[in-house]
This record gives sequence, C-alpha cells and structure tokens, in this order.
Amino acid sequence: MTTKQKYPAPKTDQVHPTARAQELAELINGAIERYRGNFDELEKAIGVLMLGDYVGWKVLVLVHNKRTIRKYEEILGINVREFFVEEGPIAMRSMGYRVALNVGSFWKAVSGDIPVENRREIDDNPET
Repeated sequence: MTTKQKYPAPKTDQVHPTARAQELAELINGAIERYRGNFDELEKAIGVLMLGDYVGWKVLVLVHNKRTIRKYEEILGINVREFFVEEGPIAMRSMGYRVALNVGSFWKAVSGDIPVENRREIDDNPET
C-alpha cells in the first residue's frame, strides 16, 4: 500500500533545472580536480552540494556543525548560506528543523543552546 507523502521530493527539473545542474556539475568537477585528502570527505561534501537545493542552508547548518560546514565549503569552493536558498522544498522533512522552528529560536538550536533530538533525522511526519 502506498501512502501519499506530505513533503514529496519535487521533480528534478524544479530543483536542478538545466543551468543549475550544469553549475553543480562544474563545481563537482572543480572540487575533484583540487581535492587532496580522504575520499570520504569529498564524497560527503558532494552529497551536501546535491541535497542543499532540496533542504536549504538552514537544514544543512542544523545537521552539521560549523567546522564540518566550513570544511565542505572549502572543498566545494562555495559559501553554503549564499549558494543555497534558506529553506528548500523538503526542508520540513527534517525533524530537527521542524523542532527548531517550533521552539522559536533557530540559532539557539543550531548552537546547541537548545537541544534538538533527532536533528539529523528525515521523515515525512509533520506531527514531530
């Protein structure tokens, strides 16, 4: 039995239209050419690049700590807050983001001043 998702993934061309897809591919190529180090870090940075348009920079900074975001920005040659929209089309699938919005202080949730359980979890249940 299939259930309808509250926050379904949008069509690819809505998130990554041709020009954006080209831009992402060029960034990935540049990162691959420049990068020296652990393959896992390059792979994770590319994952952030691909998911950022879906979730937005607010979810990314909530899920990752400052040091990790800076590391990925350096690998990719971008600034996350300038490169991605604030809230992407599936941002509300982030349990941590929903909680941060409900407590009313996003930056306190990011900093850890307000603990956010399951901040790294993604689901489709708007009740949490």
